[in-house]
Amino acid sequence: MKNQKQTIRKIVGFLNNPDEEGGFWLPNIQRPFVWSEEQICRLFDSILREYPISTLLIWKTTSGIRRRKFIDNWKESLRLSDYYVPEDSRKKCLVLDGQQRLQSLFIGLCGSYEGRELYFDILSGQLAAPDDVKYRFKFMPAAPAFPWVRFKDLVFTTQRKSDIARDLRDRHEVSHADLQKLEDHLDLVDRTLKMDEAITYQELDSIDNPQLYSEDDVVEVFIRANSGGTKLGKSDLLFSLLSATWEVADDRMEELLGSLNTHGFAFDRDFVLKTCLVLLGQGARYEVEKFRKPGVREDIERRWYEIAGAVQDVLDFVRSKTFIQCDKALPSYQVLIPLVYVRFHYHDEWKRAAGLDEYLLRCSLAASFTGQPDTVIDGLCRRFKEIGKFDLSEAFKVIRTANRPLELTEERLWQLGYGSDAIHLLFNLWYRDFNHTPAYENNLPQIDHIFPQSVLEAIRDPNPDTGKRSVMRYRKPVRDQLANCMLLTREENGAGGKGDTMPDVWFAGKNEAYLDRHMIPRDKNLWKLDRFDDFIAARKDLIREKFAQLLTAPGGTTA
Repeated sequence: MKNQKQTIRKIVGFLNNPDEEGGFWLPNIQRPFVWSEEQICRLFDSILREYPISTLLIWKTTSGIRRRKFIDNWKESLRLSDYYVPEDSRKKCLVLDGQQRLQSLFIGLCGSYEGRELYFDILSGQLAAPDDVKYRFKFMPAAPAFPWVRFKDLVFTTQRKSDIARDLRDRHEVSHADLQKLEDHLDLVDRTLKMDEAITYQELDSIDNPQLYSEDDVVEVFIRANSGGTKLGKSDLLFSLLSATWEVADDRMEELLGSLNTHGFAFDRDFVLKTCLVLLGQGARYEVEKFRKPGVREDIERRWYEIAGAVQDVLDFVRSKTFIQCDKALPSYQVLIPLVYVRFHYHDEWKRAAGLDEYLLRCSLAASFTGQPDTVIDGLCRRFKEIGKFDLSEAFKVIRTANRPLELTEERLWQLGYGSDAIHLLFNLWYRDFNHTPAYENNLPQIDHIFPQSVLEAIRDPNPDTGKRSVMRYRKPVRDQLANCMLLTREENGAGGKGDTMPDVWFAGKNEAYLDRHMIPRDKNLWKLDRFDDFIAARKDLIREKFAQLLTAPGGTTA
């Protein structure tokens, strides 16, 4: 492994440039660029402050590895597939570690961010704490007023520093002190970006040593280099193994997630990759080693459309045939994996399966798949494989054997208050006539406190030690409890809507259908603030009655 050094301007000239050592490119195993504008600006601030910016890791090879160009003009809407480079056997350098830094340098010095170029406040530079910005950078859509100057013009100019300084002085009013600062900063830009070999990179050379680093070796190096910190999540590491041998893995994953998330869901690569492992008999535990096993990656590629079809069919069933009408009503996506297993392996039996909605309801309300559900997922899939189909009673036996809850006890019911993981699921059952998936996300129904939080927070009881009214009577768990929650439309709870209106005012004039929908006690005296506790007790009775069937454990015994 060789250590090389270059100036920043020189290294930026290597990016996407086959005439410079074959050019620097990104292997397809690299995840997308994720840095924000602020992070890019802080990088340039660090460079001018002469802070170290870490070592890069480069693989020099002639392998026909799948790769892509660095992005010059970055936009949120871009597709990585637009930057793919045709495979060839020419010399090239692939960046294994340091993408975010190099991509940031390329955007700032050679391109733009959402159509805006990088500008430098050439008169900034006041002393600041280490975590604060000293040299001000900003992406701007058009040439701003002095002292902002386009930074790439300073880095790639052929003018002498003295000529640049004189030109700026002649075009703008610059004091003697500011002129000295301006000249100092031009010197600083020259030194840190053009003269100092500020970037060090380690080079894995497979050209001079073709037997030393195979493609699999380099993937392993990539994973180890990127798994020591927070740069990559596990799905990035696992996906890097998959995409290293499957050219269109990014495209296929993007297509599937786009389809799954069309209606407001938030499925991610973790869910898909974990599901792939389960369907192919590798178990639910999410481990890098499984993707290294011979044949696993090839099976995922070969059976991708079957896998994707099974996942999509299960979600379509959930959306069209169950009470789950929105993403928030599904506390854990992992409850779906055993169903995808049945659909994938036993398609005909899937069409005849009964009890799927009760399985989803019980498991979601009782939080059967929270925490680490790998054991229960494996147990369910193993049992379904033994019997060749989905069976509700067998599923419940497996879940109980794994010491996972299935019963919705009263204690659990009353825990489903404001902010809980399953309150939206309960309200999907409760409010069947609501539109839980409006086209415009801001029109989603909203959970609201019947007795406003602000009013309850203000009620104080005497402190027994001081006699002063300083003890909060209704703490957060009491204010947020299920019996003090209702579901309102965006219109009802928006500007000019309920807000902090007290129930005796809000419910006045509401018809019986409205009160019944929200399970509001008819005794109007209970709507007053001094009867809050009585209101809660009366509404609990109504809620308990409505969900009495759910409060019975599967099999008919009382929870």
